[in-house]
Amino acid sequence: MFKEDNAKIRSHILQAVEGMTDEKLNQKPSAEEWSPIQILDHLQLMENTVAKGVSHELKKETSEKALKKPIALTVSRSFKVEAPKQVVPTDEFVTLTEMKERLNASHNFLYEVFGQATHEQLKQKSMDHPVFGKVPLIQWFPFVGLHEKRHFKQLEKTLSKLD
Repeated sequence: MFKEDNAKIRSHILQAVEGMTDEKLNQKPSAEEWSPIQILDHLQLMENTVAKGVSHELKKETSEKALKKPIALTVSRSFKVEAPKQVVPTDEFVTLTEMKERLNASHNFLYEVFGQATHEQLKQKSMDHPVFGKVPLIQWFPFVGLHEKRHFKQLEKTLSKLD
């Protein structure tokens, strides 16, 4: 089930930044790269966007049924995907404590949306993805964890550059 996988990767991400100063976490390795805190911000923005989108689709009378997509490809960092504007992280200084609260809230929101839908609704309806096109709603929940796995690799790389 996606919940265990998503919780596991989120735990790895939080362990990677545990004990670091807010100053270091807000530092960018270069002008073009995100800071560790921006990577975390991107994750919670993405999770909130997915939860809102799925919730919106569930309320629609009609939503297109879609074929399953190869969402496992999300983990691969061999191709760069430009972040849609609604999930571009803030440039503001954010503490790890505040970011953990945001991440916890987005996680809870996603689980809440999942809990309000039937398995059948999640299979019968879909939502647009910038790379995969129409993705069945049922796949969006594991997608969040796969997306976080992708960014965990980025986070590790960023942290090593800051050392």
